[in-house]
Amino acid sequence: MQLTDTVAGPGPGGVAPGDPAGTGPRAGGRRGARRPGGSAVLGGLGVVGFALTWEVVAWAQVVDPAYLPRFTTTAARLVTELGEPRFWSALGDTVVTWGVGLAIAVVAALVAGAVIGLVPFLRRATRSTVEFLRPIPSVAIIPLAVLVAGLSREAALVIVVYAPFWQVFIQVLYGIGDVDTVADDTARSFGLGRLQRLRHVVLPTALPYVITGFRLAASIALVLTITAELVIGNPGIGRQIDVYRSAPDAPGLYALVLVTGGLGLLVNLVTRLVERRVLHWHPSVRREAAA
Repeated sequence: MQLTDTVAGPGPGGVAPGDPAGTGPRAGGRRGARRPGGSAVLGGLGVVGFALTWEVVAWAQVVDPAYLPRFTTTAARLVTELGEPRFWSALGDTVVTWGVGLAIAVVAALVAGAVIGLVPFLRRATRSTVEFLRPIPSVAIIPLAVLVAGLSREAALVIVVYAPFWQVFIQVLYGIGDVDTVADDTARSFGLGRLQRLRHVVLPTALPYVITGFRLAASIALVLTITAELVIGNPGIGRQIDVYRSAPDAPGLYALVLVTGGLGLLVNLVTRLVERRVLHWHPSVRREAAA
């Protein structure tokens, strides 16, 4: 399971650096514009189609009912779970682990990326080390995390922090490396100090990259939080899924899987909202809003 290879660089299916909204070149044309309401309707139809397909496949018993309950049965179980205090306790544990891990990763990546990116010597000196450490999957360091921190939330945080850190760190390096040297030299000629150049030249260039990295890191941190709870067994939705797997309790397991999907959707919506607010001045965001 490779979770650290997602780098926001130009490529098939990727998000290009500096394209925070993920709109690409087509965003500038009216022909390629999409109406937000239409996208929401299509998304809703996709969810309904998925639920109907699930119900039909389970009803036809293509898969043993012990392993694939009907969607209606799972939905009913989900409603029951929402009324259980243990569900909300597990959900709170997952959100806390995710939030703390993401915050540590983002802050550490911003500091390290800014220091290394702004000093050419450090960037050249650390390039090989970064390229060696970045591809290591987070799940590969689970044994080390457990050995160091035991079966605890701290061990889960080691795993949750690792991959998101690289997402933001690499984007900070991309952003600083993309600063226009002519603009920087012009700022110098006008007498702007180092802090003023960081604010008026470096930050506007690097910020779209940083926000793109944050959006990717938030989703990856959630995946790793659930993974850590499943493997390590610290409290959270992932641990409860493993409990239902051992029971076995297929409706309960699938109900919590649906919850994790809902969490992922919520994280994506929130990060996109943050992106639009922070980068309201960026051309790609303005084009998306105008469409």
